[in-house]
Amino acid sequence: MGNILVCDDERSICELLDIALRRDGHKVETVTGGEAAKRKIDSALFDVIVTDIKMPAVDGVEVLRHAHQVSPDSAVILMTAVDDYEAAVEAVKAGGATDYIRKSPGLVDEVKLAITRSLTRVSLSRQNFALRRDAATRNSLDNIVGASPALEKLKQTIRTVATTSSTILVYGESGTGKELVARAVHTCSPRAAEAFVSVNCGAFPETLLESELFGYVKGAFTGANQNRRGLFEVADQGTIFLDEIGDMTMPMQVKLLRVLQERTVRPVGGTSEIPVDVRVIAATNRDLDRQVTEGTFREDLYYRLNVIPIRVPSLRERREDVPLLANHFLKKYAPGAGKSIHSVAAQSLEALTGYDWPGNVRQLENTIERAVAMETASELHVELPAERPKARAVAAGAETAAMAAAAGTVLPEGVNMENYVAQIERGLLQSALGQTHGVQVRAADVLGISYRSFRHLMKKYEL
Repeated sequence: MGNILVCDDERSICELLDIALRRDGHKVETVTGGEAAKRKIDSALFDVIVTDIKMPAVDGVEVLRHAHQVSPDSAVILMTAVDDYEAAVEAVKAGGATDYIRKSPGLVDEVKLAITRSLTRVSLSRQNFALRRDAATRNSLDNIVGASPALEKLKQTIRTVATTSSTILVYGESGTGKELVARAVHTCSPRAAEAFVSVNCGAFPETLLESELFGYVKGAFTGANQNRRGLFEVADQGTIFLDEIGDMTMPMQVKLLRVLQERTVRPVGGTSEIPVDVRVIAATNRDLDRQVTEGTFREDLYYRLNVIPIRVPSLRERREDVPLLANHFLKKYAPGAGKSIHSVAAQSLEALTGYDWPGNVRQLENTIERAVAMETASELHVELPAERPKARAVAAGAETAAMAAAAGTVLPEGVNMENYVAQIERGLLQSALGQTHGVQVRAADVLGISYRSFRHLMKKYEL
């Protein structure tokens, strides 16, 4: 179904087409003059514009030119009488008009067919655009590398939820591959042939994010010289991935909530709502529960997004996947670097598997890429990333504080209790993670706290 504008100076034809097209499920607006049509095109986005050629003042050809300039994605169908038939043919040949129809007793049926053809072309054009853009990045379950129980459980969850259209919230630490999970859900879903659109909500200021997501009409702001469709419209029938959803401002959260509730978008500066059928997958590395408590994230939006939660395990929780990932990245980067490296050295694999990888898979990939660039032998030798000075100092302080507390050492005067307790807490977290080989759920059990509290403390102390 499409958003249709009908323009004819005969009111009876406008009313006839309005009734017929609405019965077919289209959203229809009608005007009885070319100037009014131009104003409508300036203020809203239309899939198809149907206009008579011969009208007083501003004729259909002028409407066509205006639409081509302001809203180039819109298809334009010209309705012609016998005496202006040649003008319609020339408009089609010139590439401006999509189709033309002679006014006749069968006008309604011909308009319906022409609109169907036009909508099919628009749909194919959008699909081809999405396929071209995503051809190099479209991922499936095969791109989620690993065979650990934690990863197999994740893959099974993806297979299960992909068949639904429910909103998904993917959460996990930075670098765990949340976008890979979102792409895999899309690829395994009935929407796989349609667009997958990814947008980082933290990468745009509020005003720019709104126009990116919802589009804008000509004149909405300085530099808006023509209508532009937003990413929600580009993803129609497909999937939109909203990364770093926790960075979205409160005003934008209100607007996103409305889109999720109404399933319509309003372009910036526009006056009409555009229906969209989009599956939304959001992702965050933040504690949204905590943000809701602190009042920085709307509770109603949280529940709209968190219909199906998917947790992506950290690399510490699936250490057995490190050798598979290391060899995967070796095969990825060695050919491009012109290196004939056949494998990763055994001692390097052992060291890689024992490392905690605070930056997760992304950090491992960067480490392997750097090692490939520096390697001169046929076997890859990897140097582990250096600890950040701040993290090393804090860890040392925590260990000292914990030992002092255990031994009952008398504290010096003027001790900062808040910092002292923080050091002890951080030391306990590290000890629990070491004892459970990085499995956070088990570490929380060891400390006798909830997993939610454990995650909050992990973020607090940058572990």
